[in-house]
Amino acid sequence: MKITFPHMGNTYIAVKALLDDIGADYVIPPLSSKRSLEIGTKYAPEMACLPLKINIGNYIEAYEKGADTILTAGGRGPCRFGYYCEMSREILCDNGYDMEVIVLEPPEGDIVNFIGKIKKLAGSLNIYRILNVIKNTTLVAKRVDELERLAFKIRPRELIKGSTDRIYENFQRTVVDVKGSQEILKLVENTKNQLLKLEIDKDFMPLKVGIVGEIYTTIDSYTSFNIDSILGNMGVEVYRANTISGWIIEHILKAVVPFTKDKGYAEAAKPYLGTMIGGHAQETIGNTVIYAQNGFDGIIQIYPLTCMPEIVAESILPAVERDYNIPILTLIIDEMTGEAGYMTRIEAFVDLLNKRRERGEVVKNLALSGN
Repeated sequence: MKITFPHMGNTYIAVKALLDDIGADYVIPPLSSKRSLEIGTKYAPEMACLPLKINIGNYIEAYEKGADTILTAGGRGPCRFGYYCEMSREILCDNGYDMEVIVLEPPEGDIVNFIGKIKKLAGSLNIYRILNVIKNTTLVAKRVDELERLAFKIRPRELIKGSTDRIYENFQRTVVDVKGSQEILKLVENTKNQLLKLEIDKDFMPLKVGIVGEIYTTIDSYTSFNIDSILGNMGVEVYRANTISGWIIEHILKAVVPFTKDKGYAEAAKPYLGTMIGGHAQETIGNTVIYAQNGFDGIIQIYPLTCMPEIVAESILPAVERDYNIPILTLIIDEMTGEAGYMTRIEAFVDLLNKRRERGEVVKNLALSGN
């Protein structure tokens, strides 16, 4: 059995840690690219959302490198993501790609079934070793997310532009050759120290922009055209609530252990969307409200074309924008999205935020002078 998995941001690092620690044979697909998208678009239904198309491309590129088994996440509730494992299996089978699909779904109390799927990957490992592997995988995901947040903070403040990108991209390349969760954690720590040594402008006050929307398109750099880096290099500090470690902890671990789930976003969203309707719609609304309450300069919502939960969220966001007087930009992504038009919209949005800040400073100064 040679395992592969789909790309989604830095997910490959956590999954690699898991598979290294259990001693599994695996293939990391080539990073998502134009070819991945072209392959997926060829085989997936036209109206399927972009994540499925890119995932299909990832699987086929991994199959070409010898993979015969797919490890992927599943979902529950009213979102098509929960069906994508079955759709992927059928699409691949219909087109001559014979691959087994192992789905890690939120346990919803059925920990035996969940552990059973890990044991299928792990072979002879005992239950205690498996639990330790799950713990270390979660820790890797948390530390990588923390490293990414550090990059968000330093990038707009760095004195030598491009330094953060150079260090962070080197980490993403190097981690592929590192074996096991402990070695990955050491590499994360070394990369963190490199970032902390960069010279920054400590007096600079960057614009603060919150990224909300569907999880795949918000955290996957290929799909979002590297929006985190683009904004950072324009002097914007990015905040994003959607993370890999957050998904693991909130949707898998807390479905097993009796810890209270983080529902702060649900409380914030209640006046606008009082129930979970699937996907990340309620998080989109709730986190937008939280960012607005914390004085953010603007919000960017990103989602793939035809994503129904985010379409509903988009229809609600104008009310939040009005109530909190915060600009919101929505970016809808599909295989036809052009980078030039995408960049133009981001640049215009950042110009708007800068002008709002300048006007606010003028009004504040006039008020202080008594004029």
